[in-house]
Amino acid sequence: MKNNKISYITQTAVMLALLIVVQLLSRSFGQFVTGSLVNLILLVSVFIIGIYGGITIAVFSPLLAFLAGIGPAFIQIIPFIAIGNALFVTIAWLIAKNLITKLNTKDILITSMGLISASVIKFLFLWIGLVMIALPLIPGIKEKQMAVIGASFSWPQLITALIGSILAMMIVPHLKKAIK
Repeated sequence: MKNNKISYITQTAVMLALLIVVQLLSRSFGQFVTGSLVNLILLVSVFIIGIYGGITIAVFSPLLAFLAGIGPAFIQIIPFIAIGNALFVTIAWLIAKNLITKLNTKDILITSMGLISASVIKFLFLWIGLVMIALPLIPGIKEKQMAVIGASFSWPQLITALIGSILAMMIVPHLKKAIK
């Protein structure tokens, strides 16, 4: 039992560190590269470590990115990113946790639909919750900043979540096989 706990903590820490390093190294490539890689790491984490590791990484990554100077410019945005990430990994886990490593058509289809659903829900939460409701209420944000933040937390979130999902479907089965 003690080794399982140490393994869980170690895997979670490594994936969280990997996520921050990937953000640091890829930020010059833009949102579509960085966001897709972040979503990939979130999904790899939840499917390899489990739901608790996935949620831990999903929640802490935006705060650590903010503290490292690579996250959102306003701390008020962090809870929305954390919740969006947590929704993403939770829905993916609930629908696809036992199916992502199977190669038959039915399971690939269900896994794909689960990851698409998780991507859409993350996008809708960020767009409606953050862009449409919360962003206009955050004091100190200028109109131009609001436009930039709004643009990055709208449809690009859906695209990057879908790309991360496709990459996860290609990578996770091989990682799970290598771990066994």
